[in-house]
Amino acid sequence: MAIFSIIFPLVFLVTAGFISTKSQFLTQQHIAGISKFTFFISIPAFLLLNMAQANLHSSVSLEGFLTFYIAVVTIFLLGALIDRMLITQRSEFQRHSVFALGSSYSNTVLVGLPIIIAAIGDDMIGIVFMIITFHSALLFSLTFLLSARGDKRAFSWQQFAKNMLLNPVVLSISVGLLVNASGVTLPNDIVNGLELLAQPAIGCALFVLGANLAFYKMSQNWQAAAIATLLKLLLLPCLVLLLGRFIFELESRLLNVLILLSASPLGVNAYLIAEQIKQHQATLASAVVMSTVLSAVSFSFWLSILL
Repeated sequence: MAIFSIIFPLVFLVTAGFISTKSQFLTQQHIAGISKFTFFISIPAFLLLNMAQANLHSSVSLEGFLTFYIAVVTIFLLGALIDRMLITQRSEFQRHSVFALGSSYSNTVLVGLPIIIAAIGDDMIGIVFMIITFHSALLFSLTFLLSARGDKRAFSWQQFAKNMLLNPVVLSISVGLLVNASGVTLPNDIVNGLELLAQPAIGCALFVLGANLAFYKMSQNWQAAAIATLLKLLLLPCLVLLLGRFIFELESRLLNVLILLSASPLGVNAYLIAEQIKQHQATLASAVVMSTVLSAVSFSFWLSILL
């Protein structure tokens, strides 16, 4: 019953967004406007405010970072190998890199964060923000570097660094971290204003996620998407669990946070990278839909084990 109470409100919001778009009550233009407010204003305000107020002493854990990122990089490399041996069955580094990203990139902000807050609370939110800050930078770097082995013109470090530094998620967390570390106390009026902007962040993010699912179609070649989804929702969190419990012996609440982050479905940004590289677009679009729908089941499974 407790697990149902955690999952249902989140699924409800995603479903509401999907129905609103699928029924054409909201058009793609409407959703684009809501998305812009959500990702460039509300979520950054939420992240900045919470990072500025987070307990940094509980936010930095070398063992936690190693647990999460060793697992993520391992699944990334395994995804590239599976694409080479089973799916593409020839050496095409651009295709392998995109499939690897689709097997390991988590929707940490839209799905992972709401699940963790609902299931565990917000006192572990600092470590979540630390993981989120480096998550995209690491996996996108690996993707473009592997892709560049097939086409060296496919990657520009200058453009990549610019995109990462100006990313609203990374920028807002970084500013919040600087405020926190410097010991500066934000004026109450600023805090109250940020709180008002931050209040709709989680709800809007889930609604937009559901709305955008209506724009992604399942391809006929769904088997590749199913393999990526299996790697993402099952194998990655299993590896985090094994590393965290038996190798690094993490404290249980920290390990639970990392498992739930790793069990999040494939993020939409992975599909945007596939569009940029022009490989596996249909596979990743299908994997976004498939992993998001199945994440309700997988989260229920992991929550039943962890809680």
